[in-house]
Amino acid sequence: MGGTGWQMTEFSWDVKYPGVQTLVAKFLLQGKAGAHAPVFEKYLQKSEYFMCSCLGKGSHNVQKTPGGLIYRQRWNNLQFVTSASFLATVYSDYLVSSGRNLRCDSGNVPSSELLSFAKSQVDYILGDNPRATSYMVGYGNNFPQRIHHRGSSIVSIKANPSFVSCFGGYNTWFSSKRSNTNQLTGAIVGGPDAYDDFADERKNYEQTEPATYNNAPLLGVLARLSGGHGGYNQLLP
Repeated sequence: MGGTGWQMTEFSWDVKYPGVQTLVAKFLLQGKAGAHAPVFEKYLQKSEYFMCSCLGKGSHNVQKTPGGLIYRQRWNNLQFVTSASFLATVYSDYLVSSGRNLRCDSGNVPSSELLSFAKSQVDYILGDNPRATSYMVGYGNNFPQRIHHRGSSIVSIKANPSFVSCFGGYNTWFSSKRSNTNQLTGAIVGGPDAYDDFADERKNYEQTEPATYNNAPLLGVLARLSGGHGGYNQLLP
């Protein structure tokens, strides 16, 4: 399945290798690999390659903005951030549960650094960044007001039940400069560019479009961070 050969620095909606490699590493750390242990060890090595690259302690590290955010591409970059942060929290608990450190090119790294990394990315998303902008709609005092989302940009049927045609939705509402009339609270948008810059414009779909694969991993990260630094035994049967 490519898990022993592909060294990845991306975990996204269409690149799943790091997730598979991390799951296989769990079997190995649980002592369930059996005769497959030599192969599973290769999966674990590739999983740790991903973790180390996120921390900036590997042989090929991910790019980050001046403000410290993982950056891979302009179009919907935050999908890579929330997904990587999710894997980091999971693997941090794997390490704690097995009494191991992360093995990077720079040396052994304590599991706590993975958790701290994930927290730093979430803090950035929620407003601790050079623009002091929250990229979660409805959170904080400064968040995107003109997101690229048809249901959010068109007036709510509860406020105005009159029919809106497809043409009318585009011509009247999408093209408007006003803030979204039907706020999509909790949505994570695409986020800033490589220089921490962001243009809050509805037509700027690369930065203002929300996606389920932005939000879904973040729920896991927030759930884990709410538990503090004590660690959870993720290697139980």
